Amino acid sequence: MWYSCPVMRTDTAIPRPLKTLVAVLFIALVPIFLIAFSVRWVINFPLLYSYGFDQYDIPSRTGIERAELISAGKQIRDYFNDDEEYLAVRAVVRGVQYQNIYNEREVLHMKDVKALVKGVYRVSEITGLYLLAVLVGGFAIWGRRFMPSVATLVGWGGWTTVALLVVVGLAMTVGFDRLFLAFHLISFTNDLWQLDPRRDYLIAMFPEVFFFTATILIIVSVTFLSACLILVSWIMRKRLRRYTGPETAVDVPSAATTSV
Repeated sequence: MWYSCPVMRTDTAIPRPLKTLVAVLFIALVPIFLIAFSVRWVINFPLLYSYGFDQYDIPSRTGIERAELISAGKQIRDYFNDDEEYLAVRAVVRGVQYQNIYNEREVLHMKDVKALVKGVYRVSEITGLYLLAVLVGGFAIWGRRFMPSVATLVGWGGWTTVALLVVVGLAMTVGFDRLFLAFHLISFTNDLWQLDPRRDYLIAMFPEVFFFTATILIIVSVTFLSACLILVSWIMRKRLRRYTGPETAVDVPSAATTSV
């Protein structure tokens, strides 16, 4: 059973509706933070790029040697994290040095992609700051009495993320290619993402299967992190059971007693 946070009858400093709002928002933002955080580190994970280049035989598809591809991957990651407006990837292709292997259409599309990536960065930062603020604020106000509430909120956040992962898993049964198409239609207001691997290096270097691998890695990361939250919640509640008396807890309305 979930740990039930007894009502602190003497605690009237914060209105109950406000507590409910803060708690519900905390639980709802946990999966958003975990997803945004996972997307962020996967985008910047060098092994994803080297694995994709090797696994999908990108050197033979593009005529770009592996070392040049690794360098190109780093330049793309750097672009996502700097203030440059347009991407310029320098690489040697079939013995010829290019100042930018991507054409105008690809460069403009990557500008849109960068805006999307930066948006994910901001989401991870804003949601992370909110979660941290609730935890710090709770301990600042109630001290150790806030521990049971933390256990409950973290646990619910973890289970909410698991539920969302189940929905994503069911959605993927319709086919990743359909989801991939839907993602582009929703995320971009133009057709610059429609590239030809016969002439556009961007899609030749990063075919759809590359993004499938990245998606699986994101799902694994979110699953691991949500499992960690559930485990932490379980350990906290187990230890909190050693303490008795309602004075050890603070009321969090959203953390109602629920049996699972």
